Amino acid sequence: MNSPNLPLSSRPIEPGRAFWAMAAIAVTFPAISAVPSPLYSLYQDMWGFSDAVLTEVFAIYVVALLFSLLVFGGLSDHVGRRPVLLGAIAMEALSMILFLLSGGVEMLAFARVIQGLATGAALATLSAVIVDLQPLDAPKRSGVVNGVAPLAGLALGALGCGVLVQFAPWPTSLIFIILLVALAFSALAVWKAPETSALRPGARNSLKPKVGLPAHLRADFISLLPIIVAGWALAGLYLSLGPSIAASFIDRDPYLTGAIVVTALCGTGALTVYLLREREPRSVIRLAAAWLSVGIAINLVGMQLDFGPLALTGTVVSGIGFGAAALGSFGVLVDLPRPEERGELFAFAYVVSYIAFSVPAVIGGFASDQFGLDATAMVYGAVILVMTVIAFFAAGGKHPRQDSNLRHPA
Repeated sequence: MNSPNLPLSSRPIEPGRAFWAMAAIAVTFPAISAVPSPLYSLYQDMWGFSDAVLTEVFAIYVVALLFSLLVFGGLSDHVGRRPVLLGAIAMEALSMILFLLSGGVEMLAFARVIQGLATGAALATLSAVIVDLQPLDAPKRSGVVNGVAPLAGLALGALGCGVLVQFAPWPTSLIFIILLVALAFSALAVWKAPETSALRPGARNSLKPKVGLPAHLRADFISLLPIIVAGWALAGLYLSLGPSIAASFIDRDPYLTGAIVVTALCGTGALTVYLLREREPRSVIRLAAAWLSVGIAINLVGMQLDFGPLALTGTVVSGIGFGAAALGSFGVLVDLPRPEERGELFAFAYVVSYIAFSVPAVIGGFASDQFGLDATAMVYGAVILVMTVIAFFAAGGKHPRQDSNLRHPA
């Protein structure tokens, strides 16, 4: 409860309002991470760097993000959610300033490194605090929010930036000024939010990079692995090579191509998460695998026929599967850990997701230089198609740990 002796401006946010404030911040960070995608073509025109350099900038961001997840992913379980989030917001604001000052690819790469560090620190902490603040009468709400937020953020960030670059003044500046204002409001919300971490000891040891899962969580996580890999590998293709692929179909407004394909995939995914929010998570995973399979198949046919509308239709269908995959996997993950394990588990899940998001895309970028973009995209899509079939069968059963947690929601 708020103390009656505190002035209104000094009182913390009520838990219900804090939940939605954290949800908004969880949309903001992925949105910021998607902003450079529509800008890459503009930066290439301005500074004349190659597609290979673009791929390297993409990889640098992901490496920084993964490092941050490994080092800071479980820190909020020890020092508190608020300090970690405030630090992440400050670093993200620094990256926006670096983008504003960028005059070449070196500064661009440095800005992406800082952005990756900030995003990694924020992601696992936001996922954990959203579960912590979940209303007792809505035990599925945090899973829905944690599923919707990354996809909605990617779609909004890419589309908003694409529109501003194409139609607004200051194409390389305005978006970052807007985002700095958004980060200021985010910092205020975190400052006034209640602390939800148990603040257990061991903060220094938590900074040692480690990848692993408690034995009692491994069987459940392995069953989720195929759908996590399939969904995020597809997203990596769209955010890295997607604009180049779409350029052969949509070339009227070149700086909008990346925004269009990312929004078609991620925006559809976010809507799907909301519409399927009441479904049992593992049944959603099987549905996700089916939709991803169909969407990817349509995409491959559209590319083979060089028919843009069919390929875009496949993207929308794939977006349904992508959204269902995010909802199902996060829905299961919400119920798996004990409260003191949440930060570390979500950090591990994000590490796996971003490895799937980045490594295949970077390999695809180098392969496209050797074998051509069309051939690379066809092989890439075929591999993900196989993975979705594996995911369909892997999600068929339930593990005892999940069943017991469903009886005792967090």
